[in-house]
Amino acid sequence: MTFRDLIAAKRDRRKHTREELTFLAQCAADPQAHEVEDYQLSAWLMAAYLNGLDLDEAADLTLAMAQSGDRLNLEGLPHPWVDKHSTGGVGDKTTLALLPLLAACGLTGVKMSGKGLGITGGTIDKLSCIPGFRTDLSPEEMVSQAKSIGLALTGQTPRLAPADGTLYALRDTTETIASMPLIVASILSKKLAGGAEVLGLDVKCGSGAFMKTLDQATQLAEMLVEVATRCGLPTHATITDMDQPLGRAVGNALEVREAWATLMPDAPPSRFRELCVYLAAETLVAVGWSKSQADGQATAEARLQDGSALDKARLWIEAQGGIFDAKALPTAPVVRDLKAPFGGWARRVDARIVGQTVVDLGGGRQRKEDIIDPVVGIEVLVEVGDQIGAGQPVFRIHANSDAQAESAALSLTTALEITSEQTPRRPLVLGTH
Repeated sequence: MTFRDLIAAKRDRRKHTREELTFLAQCAADPQAHEVEDYQLSAWLMAAYLNGLDLDEAADLTLAMAQSGDRLNLEGLPHPWVDKHSTGGVGDKTTLALLPLLAACGLTGVKMSGKGLGITGGTIDKLSCIPGFRTDLSPEEMVSQAKSIGLALTGQTPRLAPADGTLYALRDTTETIASMPLIVASILSKKLAGGAEVLGLDVKCGSGAFMKTLDQATQLAEMLVEVATRCGLPTHATITDMDQPLGRAVGNALEVREAWATLMPDAPPSRFRELCVYLAAETLVAVGWSKSQADGQATAEARLQDGSALDKARLWIEAQGGIFDAKALPTAPVVRDLKAPFGGWARRVDARIVGQTVVDLGGGRQRKEDIIDPVVGIEVLVEVGDQIGAGQPVFRIHANSDAQAESAALSLTTALEITSEQTPRRPLVLGTH
């Protein structure tokens, strides 16, 4: 077998065998050793993008990519071992609050997270705002920390699922990111390599997500659950709204602040807090620790109210060298409110426009090599369904200059639609699988 055989097979719409996909993953994990060039891997990716992979191929590729490097050995850690993944969205800082909440409920979470690209922010970018926080834990350090405090998180490491690292970078540069089987294999191979026993997925749907429609999000959720099940990883998926930003903060340091504030026992109700409680409850039900969603939500709420989730967050940040103090987070020199030109009800708060505005401020990257500015961002002060008064602040812009703030304000004027008729609030959860 040669790599040219794999390219020809998928070019001609032939189904790959498990052995072929194992060879492909080995080549991607170490192209030099197998004398495979980037342009050959890229050719296969385009053939797979155009001609597809069926569920058998997606599952075989997922397993092969997971086995292309080390796999975390979590033996000795308290059961159950859980992981979560979001497909990404504007203002999605869920991991920062959900991981310590799950640990406070008694679960063990070991997670790899990535950097953001485009309007969907990355968890590692957010955590990198925290002074001193390490995002480069070795597998051994992750296991040791999880054994001590119940959770650990690191950036993607070349030792775990290295085939995915190579293929993802090439997908980004060859316009093959949107292939659903390749998305599924990329997500699940890292989860399998991370050793989880149960996986919770948050599939975002709307203008601020990769999946714009409910049909697309449902198709992805169903494929993720089916392939994960075939790979022996029990998985549940929740489809959640991303037509408007999640929570108030969009921008790295701003989102860390909001996540920490949400864990406070006296934090007011919010869509973001509601989502964290909902996802925690789903995981508690999935591992058999709660009898129902309502029972799980009551448990999660109790861990927020008694302060144990906040305590876990502090232990986590400090264990990885960070300073758990919102005052230590960087701030922008220019803060400016954008006010509503007239009163009414918020009919639309466009997540895509808000996310792109943050990218334009420097808070996101268009290319992998772009440098993130941690201090810039947008606070979204209204939600769909809110009544708004004329002159009321609707966005708060955090920028590095007056010129930046002015440009952001111009962009944001198209993100908010105000109507004279009362508008219903958007549902948060759109489906479960």
